[in-house]
Amino acid sequence: MAVKTEDHLFLEAETVDEVSRLFKALADPTRIKMLYLLSQEECHVGHIAEVLGMSQSAVSHQLALLRTLRLVKYRREGKTLVYSCDDDHVISLLKQAIDHAQHR
Repeated sequence: MAVKTEDHLFLEAETVDEVSRLFKALADPTRIKMLYLLSQEECHVGHIAEVLGMSQSAVSHQLALLRTLRLVKYRREGKTLVYSCDDDHVISLLKQAIDHAQHR
C-alpha cells in the first residue's frame, strides 16, 4: 500500500521490505534456476537436485527459503514432497527479467 505525503506518494516500509526480500531471493543464480524449472513443471527434491547438479540437502535448503518467502509451495505424494511455484506474479517478473537479459 502507498502513503501520500504532500505531493509525493511513498510505499509503506513493510512493502519496501517485502520487495527487497523478493529481489534478494531472485539475486541468487541457484534460486533463479529452481524457480525457472518449477515454472515449467512440478518437481520433487531429487529431480531438482539431478537437473541442477546439486545435493538434495542444498536443494532442500534453498526450497525452504523460497517457501518462507511464499514463492514455492509443496504437496505430499506419500513420503515425497512435490514442489511448484506459489506466485504467478513472481514467475512473470522472472520471465520478464530473462527476456530482458536475452534481448541484446
